[in-house]
Amino acid sequence: MAALVRPRDGRMLGGVCAALARRFGTSALTMRLIFLASCLLPGPQFLLYLALWLLLPSGDRATKAAAW
Repeated sequence: MAALVRPRDGRMLGGVCAALARRFGTSALTMRLIFLASCLLPGPQFLLYLALWLLLPSGDRATKAAAW
């Protein structure tokens, strides 16, 4: 499995769905559709998305940190 970092390419908004898609081996479109479908259910989906956006490192910063 790939590391959980927000990629620089393939982002639409924050790169969270693209990061999750790479982690679980699916396409970003599939992950975005799953997220949109989950928004029809009650729950804190948007808060979870915002939290992941803030907590997941960006791909460019993760690469620089790994080089250290």
